[in-house]
Amino acid sequence: MSYVSQAALLLIEVVFGVLALLFALRVLVQWAGVNFHNPICQGLYRFTNPVLMPLRRWLKPWRRIDLAAALVTLAIGCVKAALTLALAGRSPAPLAVALLGLAETIGLLLMLYFWLILIRVVMSWIGDGSRHPLVPLVVQLTEPVLRPLRRALPAPGGLDLSPMLAMLGILLLRILLVAPLQDLAVSLAT
Repeated sequence: MSYVSQAALLLIEVVFGVLALLFALRVLVQWAGVNFHNPICQGLYRFTNPVLMPLRRWLKPWRRIDLAAALVTLAIGCVKAALTLALAGRSPAPLAVALLGLAETIGLLLMLYFWLILIRVVMSWIGDGSRHPLVPLVVQLTEPVLRPLRRALPAPGGLDLSPMLAMLGILLLRILLVAPLQDLAVSLAT
């Protein structure tokens, strides 16, 4: 791969990665029922609403899932996959692009949760940052994942092992679900 191709690949990764991250966060914020008045959420809504509001005429939220934001996140993953395959000199077959876009989206959501849980653990060690709007946002985003694990696991000596188990589960899902999807997609691209 030439230097120009590597630079283009870096730009694709960064631009599409940030866009997908913002729309994935929008899906998670609505799913987790995060406080709408959080300043970070307000910024997220201001950025994503111009794209999502027109789509909401046709794609209504289902239960607590923002289908419009989920579709945009998947579409961003598919465009990123098509551009990446084209840069690698492979034909971006529609099925390969769709599978790679799906793998990108699932992988992004999993790693987003991995980092959110890690941030929550670090914040719990530091403490006294409860006035920053990031603290309640991270807690509200991670609680739907950690609460069921906390109920199922005993807390030996008051030590909460649910973040460690959740992070292990996320890494296993990346290996057992995302990697095979990516391999299948790449094998379908000619």
